[in-house]
Amino acid sequence: MEIRLATQHDLPALMSLVRRVVPLMRATGNLQWDETYPNDAVFQRDIDLNQLWISEVNGSIAGVAAITMDQEPDYTQVGWDINEPAVVVHRLAVDPAFRGLGAAGALMQKAEEVAVERGITALRVDTNTQNEATQRLFPKLGYLLAGEITLEFRPGLRFLCYEKKLPVG
Repeated sequence: MEIRLATQHDLPALMSLVRRVVPLMRATGNLQWDETYPNDAVFQRDIDLNQLWISEVNGSIAGVAAITMDQEPDYTQVGWDINEPAVVVHRLAVDPAFRGLGAAGALMQKAEEVAVERGITALRVDTNTQNEATQRLFPKLGYLLAGEITLEFRPGLRFLCYEKKLPVG
C-alpha cells in the first residue's frame, strides 16, 4: 500500500469513491456525508493546500483523508483549546472494495508523521456517533475519547471527538 498526496488527476476517482461510500454510511444511520458533501470543491481545496492524502493499492485509490490543522470552533465543547496547534484528520473514507486492508490505519499513521514533521504533539479527529467502524479504529490507534459535540455546519448530527498526544520530542 502506498500513501501519497492526491492530485487534480485523482478527483474523478475520489468522487467515485464517495459515491460508493455514502449509501453504505447512510444505510447504517450515519448521515455525516450526503450528495452534497464532500464534493469536488472541498477535495480541490484540500489538493490545492497539499493536505489530501490517498492510500493506493495496485494503482487504485483505497482510501482518502484530509490531514489538516483545521479545528472546528465547536471542538471547545469537549474542552479542547482550538488555539493549540493540532493535526486534525477530516474526510477519512475507505473504498468498500478495500475494507480490511488497513487503508484507514495507514492514513492515520500518515497524520502522525505529519504531526512529527511539524513538531506538533496533538492529533485530533471527530466522527459521527453512528460511525461504528471509526469508533473501533481510533482507540486501537491510541486515540482517547474526549467527548461528544454538535457541529454548527451539520445540524441535527452528533459527533465524537478523539485525541492522541504524541511525546514531546
